[in-house]
Amino acid sequence: MTANNLEAKEILDISSQTHELETALAGETDEVKRETKALIEAIAKRAQAEAAGTITRETYLNTVRQAREAIERQKLTERDHRLEYSWAVMQDEAERNWYLLMKEAINFSDRLQKAAKAAWEAFNYPHSQS
Repeated sequence: MTANNLEAKEILDISSQTHELETALAGETDEVKRETKALIEAIAKRAQAEAAGTITRETYLNTVRQAREAIERQKLTERDHRLEYSWAVMQDEAERNWYLLMKEAINFSDRLQKAAKAAWEAFNYPHSQS
């Protein structure tokens, strides 16, 4: 086998392994799984097409590197969106808890006022001396 034929065979083997991604991406959405498989298939097809012509190891590695960098950028973007969503949820929770705390403080203040008024009236209420 020539070097180009060997590289093409190795690339074809990658294509059959993309189905194993289902296990590796078990916790991901169907869209993430589908897009990841499509990316790997596209890389393999591009490498296969270039292998038929004048592929170099450097060209293949650059293609794989570019795909990895694109995936990493996408993951960072998804993480940023999750962080923004988490921050918004935390803000909503903090605001809701603040209002609940203020409601309890007002309720406690009203009860304290009523207790103070009742104590004042009891203290100042004229008792009959027996």
